Amino acid sequence: MQNPCSFSDKVAPPLPKTAMPKILLIDDDPHIRDIVRFALAREGFAVMEAGDGARGLNLAREDAPDLILLDIAMPEMDGTEVCRRLRRDSRVPIIFLSSRDDEIDRILGLELGGDDYVTKPFSPRELVARVKAVLRRALPSEPPPSPPPPPELRHNRLRLDLDGVRAFWDEAEVVLTATEFGLLRTLAERPGKVFSRDALMDGAYATERYVADRTVDSHIRRVRAKFLAVGGAPVETVHGLGYKLSDCR
Repeated sequence: MQNPCSFSDKVAPPLPKTAMPKILLIDDDPHIRDIVRFALAREGFAVMEAGDGARGLNLAREDAPDLILLDIAMPEMDGTEVCRRLRRDSRVPIIFLSSRDDEIDRILGLELGGDDYVTKPFSPRELVARVKAVLRRALPSEPPPSPPPPPELRHNRLRLDLDGVRAFWDEAEVVLTATEFGLLRTLAERPGKVFSRDALMDGAYATERYVADRTVDSHIRRVRAKFLAVGGAPVETVHGLGYKLSDCR
């Protein structure tokens, strides 16, 4: 007699991160149930079992599995009848298991409401891959990640929109030149750090590296004047050393 299950090297991709899916296995062959249960449990599935169709139908209605593996040829009630009754009020995914590979049987199983049809003998790994594929279609997927917030720097009442190159004190926008914004951004990236004029040049000037001290001072004066107009004071002088970001309160 041919072994109804055989192993292969196929590896199924993982499911999205959800609660552990429950699989109901309905098959009258205890050997098949043992092999399939082991393969499913190894992949993190919770497995329920029934050895006949009537018991399987009851479990399906009582325990609400996420997917059913359903043998067609069984005593008490065959798999096609179990599927007919379930489809009256349930859309639980069903994968038929059958020792018959006739096209008419596969078509019948799918027309009855089955989601897939696996012929015995089958590889347990392939069966797990089929289970995962059907579940991926049936289970709600994770929502797409939220877009990241716009890059910005905040320090108390000061906010710098780095993408838009815009500066705000509370809700009031302060219009800065690119150089003025670069100076303030450099200070805001390291709150509390005292920057020499040379360090501010390195941070704020993309190409023009050799800038006179008085030019940097002039830019800082304009930044201060613009923020003062809205009640702000983001830049603090550290005498003899340079500038740093104020507490912006």
